Amino acid sequence: MIEINFDGLIGPSHNYAGLSLGNLAATGNAGQPSHPRAAALQGIAKMRANIALGLTQGILLPHARPDHHWLASLSTSYAAAPPVLKAQALSASAMWAANAATVSPAPDTGDGKTHLTVANLLTMPHRSHEWPETLAQLRVAFAHPAFAVHGPVPVPFGDEGAANHMRMAATHDAPGIEIFVYGERGGPFPARQSRVASEAIARAHRLDPARTIFAEQNPEAIAAGAFHNDVVAVANGPVLFAHEQAFADRDGFYATLLAAMPTAQIVEVPASAVSLEDAVTSYLFNAQLVTLPDGTMALIVPEEARANARVWSWLEAMLAGNGPIRRVEVVNVRESMSNGGGPACLRLRVVADPALVDPRFLVDNAKLDRIAGTVTAHWPESIEPRDISNVSLITDIERARAALLDALDLSDSLTVNHKA
Repeated sequence: MIEINFDGLIGPSHNYAGLSLGNLAATGNAGQPSHPRAAALQGIAKMRANIALGLTQGILLPHARPDHHWLASLSTSYAAAPPVLKAQALSASAMWAANAATVSPAPDTGDGKTHLTVANLLTMPHRSHEWPETLAQLRVAFAHPAFAVHGPVPVPFGDEGAANHMRMAATHDAPGIEIFVYGERGGPFPARQSRVASEAIARAHRLDPARTIFAEQNPEAIAAGAFHNDVVAVANGPVLFAHEQAFADRDGFYATLLAAMPTAQIVEVPASAVSLEDAVTSYLFNAQLVTLPDGTMALIVPEEARANARVWSWLEAMLAGNGPIRRVEVVNVRESMSNGGGPACLRLRVVADPALVDPRFLVDNAKLDRIAGTVTAHWPESIEPRDISNVSLITDIERARAALLDALDLSDSLTVNHKA
């Protein structure tokens, strides 16, 4: 069993509609022109960089957009819908695969299966209709009996997937500690993750209560724009990398973690060195913390982290020390960052035997060449806010996704089931 990073390919409808309350980048860039083709190619380049590091790479695909089924459930059509519903139906936010599901690997579960629960994403209307198509993809990709794929936690208990879940273990294939981070309202911004939802997922995944931790996110972090825990904390192997102000009860959480896992290593960034504002704007923690084939750890950060002098200075000081994170890699995911998603947002981590995964959802450089060719040929170069009412743009978006499914031999497999 190894860790596989399944990246969400940025879809042809990628645009800046500013729909996500509490996501400061998304709301701050509302109305700006987007560049779907460049966005997808940036994501593909990140996947290539992961492969070059020796990591196993998977992919999750853009959803059908606009979501005509969702609009029909609202008794309207795309042509007749008001602008806000058009934008919500067209959103490409499924690209942030960290919100696709919560994953518990086989070593942690009572039945020895890898469990995945699709996130309901109910807090934001533009994301609340993602789960049926995500569930359809997960049920194809993880159809082997070694996996158990669950429908969403029911309304009204919000669940936003792996962005609020961390796993720590000596190695990926060893039994681990699973950490569910829930929230309360942070100033004017809603919390996205309900403790009730997290507890329900832990029960569904048959986790050992002695190796399961529920921790509250700091409301101050939510108010600062950390709408998911992965904006202020990330874990990998025995290492937790977190901001000093990530958790509501920092000392209590650390004590609980160390009691459950005495070998845990906590790498904390003090607020005096990197403020919450710097953490949110640079997405220092919305990084991929990965174990390389030689056993060392690398932190994959966005360009924005290098551009922030305080953040980069702290990273350089960390590397000069003798800590567990020995390498920092920088990637360009600027189009995703402008909508509020960094390297960690773009990937779902699944610890499994790759031989048990549908191979159409695993990629190498040759397959990425094929995907990049489809993107270059079919993805729109740019989308202005006024373009979302353009019939020809909608036709182009739908044809682009159809071309991708054809290229990956998935056209007949991804039928959406709108029931849990």
